[in-house]
Amino acid sequence: MSVMRELTFFLGLQIHQSESRIFICQTKYTKELIQKFGMSNAKSIGSPMSPSTTLDKDEQGISVDKTKYHGMIRSLLYLTASRSDIMFSVCKCARFQSALKESHLTAIKQIIRYLIGTTSYGLWYPHSNNFKLEGFKMLILQVTRKTEKAQV
Repeated sequence: MSVMRELTFFLGLQIHQSESRIFICQTKYTKELIQKFGMSNAKSIGSPMSPSTTLDKDEQGISVDKTKYHGMIRSLLYLTASRSDIMFSVCKCARFQSALKESHLTAIKQIIRYLIGTTSYGLWYPHSNNFKLEGFKMLILQVTRKTEKAQV
């Protein structure tokens, strides 16, 4: 511990620092995940889940191996630490871990196919004191406006 250097890798997170911002990603982990689940040769797609996708219990569907599905879910949940773009899709799939069907596995594979084309995505944090989380701010304003309209 006598030589302290700039942090570049911590618990699977790759950290790139510059004068104006910090970038956190899991590129190496994402590539390993894709290879681990045998999807290296799969074609990438543009979104983690189609807006028309509706997952349900699918009681008529074909059952699948729980061990593989649980491993995929665990890996993807860990990846959400730096990939908020897949958070909704992964959590939606995680709901069906007790009664797994082929349709659920297909949804997970679609998320992994999305990762193939977006391995270098991550989070940017500026060094500025004026940092504002705009997406959250916009959401609060929209909810506040809807509440105000409902009260009128």
